[in-house]
Amino acid sequence: MGEDAKKVVTRDELKQRAESWRKSGEKLVLTNGCFDVLHVGHVRYLHGAKQLGGRVIVGVNADDTVRKLKGEGRPRVPAAERAEVLAALADVDAVVIFNEPDVRALVRELQPDFHAKGTDYTAESVPERDEVVAHGGRVVIVGDAKDHSSTELLKVALPKK
Repeated sequence: MGEDAKKVVTRDELKQRAESWRKSGEKLVLTNGCFDVLHVGHVRYLHGAKQLGGRVIVGVNADDTVRKLKGEGRPRVPAAERAEVLAALADVDAVVIFNEPDVRALVRELQPDFHAKGTDYTAESVPERDEVVAHGGRVVIVGDAKDHSSTELLKVALPKK
């Protein structure tokens, strides 16, 4: 594991980094997802998050949560590896794996300036919207049209296990 592995952090490490970034006057942008099979839609989504300005923090769903969300046979890639791949991207400043069904707890812990979600949501349909707004943050929709999907990619590219 190289330099990028240092971007994959625990919740406690993330809180310390976030506090340090905030003290330096930097904005915090929280994103989250399964990121099971990384594709161009993910890259564009994360780039859109970075364009908001500040440090991009990616919450990655733990394996059990992905299984509950996507079904048996998922994730195809374990959480630690998904996190490491995301950490290698230039637009990503920190990655944390979370076990909860949504990122409300991370929103409470980090109080991000922005919570960036993909175009499969609207600012009103983001599950954590109320929590973000309650802490003074803003929900922002970023990335390109939802023309890419790990689920669809897996249907075409790989047979079921």
